[in-house]
Amino acid sequence: MLPWKRAMRPIAALLLAATAALVPATAQATDAPSSGWNNYSCKPSAAHPRPVVLVHGTLGNSVDNWLGLAPYLTHRGYCVFSLDYGQLPGVPFFHGLGPIDKSAEQLDAFVDQVLAATGAAEADLVGHSQGGMMPRYYLKFLGGAAEVNALVGIAPDNHGATLSGLTKLLPYFPGAEDLVSAATPGLADQIPGSAFLTKLNEGGDTVPGVRYTVIATKYDQVATPYRSQFLDGPGVRNVLLQDLCPVDLSEHLAIALVDRIAFHEVANALDPAHAQPTTCASVFS
Repeated sequence: MLPWKRAMRPIAALLLAATAALVPATAQATDAPSSGWNNYSCKPSAAHPRPVVLVHGTLGNSVDNWLGLAPYLTHRGYCVFSLDYGQLPGVPFFHGLGPIDKSAEQLDAFVDQVLAATGAAEADLVGHSQGGMMPRYYLKFLGGAAEVNALVGIAPDNHGATLSGLTKLLPYFPGAEDLVSAATPGLADQIPGSAFLTKLNEGGDTVPGVRYTVIATKYDQVATPYRSQFLDGPGVRNVLLQDLCPVDLSEHLAIALVDRIAFHEVANALDPAHAQPTTCASVFS
């Protein structure tokens, strides 16, 4: 049995299992391939003047979460970087489990590193699930708005993740929420109504000077209900995949791992001045 499984008590394991079932089985070393992304000699071009920082989701890592999107963007001339955050002691590969405010501090430091290496004044962020929500803490409380031009959230749990209602069962198990908080604080922070989410969303979803895009799928079974992913405020564009391609069946994981329709919309969000209509045919782009 893996060490992280031994460390979990029953309720925490229940929550993990609901999401872990969706994690790709290709977990490997957490250094991105040397060719393509995380190439610190990459210099942004005039066409794409900002580096792109990819922020994985809960139980993801800097490689597995981005085996599809990172090459898609590097092929289009972007300097692309990805980080690991929210690690727990003794838990390899499966990250995003630590306190989310501390994860935001890790993102802050990583963006500084990327900007120093590339010479760019600002970065663009693309995050999946928790990785689409957590950067909002960095933007709002850690000065990130001065370093970030755009945040693109792919199935972000901006107002919490009910796991198709599973988290609503916690009150029926005395002590369960305390157990989850102690074992996996990153999960507890994502429960709707948590102290973290209350602080994050007080006073509005957005901060001035940053463009926000949310890309959601109605078949999401983790960040539910899917409309809770959407943001309100100036500079926000909320996109439902099925409005672009009605036959797109991607759920919470596939939308970030393999969905080239979603990838096309990410590229549009990164370069809106040259955006091309996203349709079902975008799978071939």
